[in-house]
Amino acid sequence: MNPVAAPTLAPAPVPVAVLPERGLTDLWLQILDQLAPKIARSQFITWFKDTALLGKEEGKLVVGLPLPMTLHWHMEHYRDMTLEAAQALDSTVTQIVYTVDVGLKDNRDRSPDILERFPEVKKRKVPGRSEVRMAEGIVSKILNPNYMLENFIVGSGNRLAQAACQAVAREPGGKYNPLFLYGGVGLGKTHLLQATGNAILRQMPRTAVVYTTSEDFTNQVVEAIGQKKMEQFRRRYRMVDVLIIDDVQFLANKERTQEEFFHTFNALYEDRKQVIISADRPPSELDLEDRLTSRFERGMIADISTPDYETRLAILIEKVREYEIFIDMTVLQFIAEHAKKNVRELEGILMQAVALYELEQRMPTVRSIAEIMHKLNKDENSKDQNVGFQTPQKRRPTFQEVMEAVSKYYSVSVNEIVGASRVREILLPRQIAMYIGRNRMGVSYVHIGEMFGNRDHTTVMSAVRKIERVLQDDPQMLREVRALEQELSLVE
Repeated sequence: MNPVAAPTLAPAPVPVAVLPERGLTDLWLQILDQLAPKIARSQFITWFKDTALLGKEEGKLVVGLPLPMTLHWHMEHYRDMTLEAAQALDSTVTQIVYTVDVGLKDNRDRSPDILERFPEVKKRKVPGRSEVRMAEGIVSKILNPNYMLENFIVGSGNRLAQAACQAVAREPGGKYNPLFLYGGVGLGKTHLLQATGNAILRQMPRTAVVYTTSEDFTNQVVEAIGQKKMEQFRRRYRMVDVLIIDDVQFLANKERTQEEFFHTFNALYEDRKQVIISADRPPSELDLEDRLTSRFERGMIADISTPDYETRLAILIEKVREYEIFIDMTVLQFIAEHAKKNVRELEGILMQAVALYELEQRMPTVRSIAEIMHKLNKDENSKDQNVGFQTPQKRRPTFQEVMEAVSKYYSVSVNEIVGASRVREILLPRQIAMYIGRNRMGVSYVHIGEMFGNRDHTTVMSAVRKIERVLQDDPQMLREVRALEQELSLVE
């Protein structure tokens, strides 16, 4: 095995374990016990599944990872945290080094079963007001529990809105009342509204929080008028502690609904009850009664604008963690660079990438995502039009380019691939390059052998057949090879 000392990717000698195997496993489980509470469970399972402690010597712990693609992520996000956890258990530990060992994958004899060690805790539903029923007739929409202020990605275009929501959550009915959020479609208004409601309920479970849309509010008014129960309608809404109304712009041209909302708003405001409103435009541009817009303008107004590149990338990274899959950072950067409209567009393209991964067993690549984005953005009247970017022109790669692509993907050098080393993390990329050269490019066994340090053609044949067998049983390996082949334009 070939451990990699952070922060470089240069191979280092494998330390010899000075603890028995059982001792290494126990120590690693204790370290994981320290890490688990500090990391979201979905991320913890994604990045620490099939990992193991492979050695300990002279203060160095060798952590084994099952896939080459996880190496950079561990080094960037979890190395310091892992070192801190290890030092809390053993003060002699001074360094964490990593090695990629594909033999760890789904091998319970070598890596602990963290799904069994850290089972998902089902949260008991606490009777409260996430669904508010007040007498009869008024029912709040259920707040999405995944919408939280903590997982809302903050950037330059929404920082003020998020801060205002935090302030309202701490003190409903305080100085930011009413709170009016506005912005275009798919920028996160609904997330913030529901997240604020969730935050209030966590702090004050007995609070009567009603979340509704202007359309539902209108339907309730119409129903109350038809049943001659307007007084009951008004009385019940006066009992609300926090009223959240989404898309208030749709109250335009609904005179009676605007009138009822005006009186409800006044009653709640006078009782220091919190009102939170969203719209696609600021109050001054809404086609509503002047007395309503003047009420909106007396409170806090915050806009949500299109996220910048850094915010878009942060959103994608967070979503990938939630989906519990790995997508190469270059792919996420490509999506963030070109999907500029809103958050929904980002999530839509990311879902296409997830579909490639889960349904077609293909790792998303820049090329595959570029083609997806081209199709989604293409003008139907102009089949050859590119919107916002150019998809790469397809051409047949050289075998040298195949070796370079494989070496980059698996974080090893071309010299190491063609060299004599037989450690796993070099042998596997070498065999994959041979497989692609033979099965996708039709290069002869003899010529491939010459390219790989004048190896005998029977060695190449053996490597190709081995990868063919592995691809039949290993979905993850199949995704990796397909991703490489697609990136090289060897498959559609």
